[in-house]
Amino acid sequence: MRKYLNTLFVTTQGAYLGKDGEAVAVRVEGETKLKLPAHTLDGVVCFGQVSVSPALMAHLAEGGASVSFLSERGRFLARVQGPVHGNVLLRREQYRRADDPGASVSMAQMALTGKLHNCRVGLRRSARDHPGRPEAASLAAAADALGRQLGRLPRVNDLEELRGLEGEAANTYFGAFGAMLLRSEPELAFRGRNRRPPLDPVNCLLSFLYTLLVHDVRSALESVGLDPQVGFLHRDRPGRPSLALDLMEEFRPVLADRLALTLLNRGTLGPRDFGTAATGAVTLTDGARKTVLTAWQERKRDEVEHPFLREKMAVGLLPFAQALLLARHLRGDLDGYPPYLWR
Repeated sequence: MRKYLNTLFVTTQGAYLGKDGEAVAVRVEGETKLKLPAHTLDGVVCFGQVSVSPALMAHLAEGGASVSFLSERGRFLARVQGPVHGNVLLRREQYRRADDPGASVSMAQMALTGKLHNCRVGLRRSARDHPGRPEAASLAAAADALGRQLGRLPRVNDLEELRGLEGEAANTYFGAFGAMLLRSEPELAFRGRNRRPPLDPVNCLLSFLYTLLVHDVRSALESVGLDPQVGFLHRDRPGRPSLALDLMEEFRPVLADRLALTLLNRGTLGPRDFGTAATGAVTLTDGARKTVLTAWQERKRDEVEHPFLREKMAVGLLPFAQALLLARHLRGDLDGYPPYLWR
């Protein structure tokens, strides 16, 4: 259990949150592990088997704080808040900026800054980790190209041009993605990004991990009161969580792509873990899907230092921290949204 940006995250299974005077008391097996003044909290986020007393929920609601309940794996379940809350103002500001082309460009630039920077770091890490491989030169060249594309971002003031630059950067990145794979099996060769359906094992794995990631990011946005359907780079479309797709861009290379490479390069997954349907679509076997889900949850328990907050936190809480930062920016508490920049 940790507090970030005036939000208490409770991940300890079996924890019970009760009201202790004017404080929030977190108890585990009858022992008080943490006590915080309730007035210092904007929200409480509970993962899995975490209970909250009605008295505490009422007290927090009266003070304008919300309580969000998520599954242990981070799927949004419900949110408790009082009748008068600032979320309506937050969402109105989100909608205003989404309807303003200039504001949307500014928000989209921030999202793409994180994405291109992190893709570049991923390529450079692979080149550095395997300097003797002939692919190291192509990885370094792709990283340099992404650096030039990153430098062009501030000068692009049109959403369509931004999407064009994003597509160019994606081609650069995925054009070099295969060079980060260490396996020699032809079945695991990567010749470019494809989806709907994925036509090879690597794309199948990436698509599955992206699905897990967008679910986590969507839950993070809902937990802070933002509308995951209304984005800036990705525009409105029925059933599409556009803001979640915006926010997940900076996390694709850090969480999904890096995990896919780890699972394949270490031999955790191989050609036998994939099947091909009559339509040509490649899918994970049931056993492989469980392996990926386990690895995903283990990865989310790793600790990293957040580059903007300068605090250590579990990887699984990074989308929640970024959602909080985005909400603060929209409220006017931060001059700009600081994307998560991988180091």
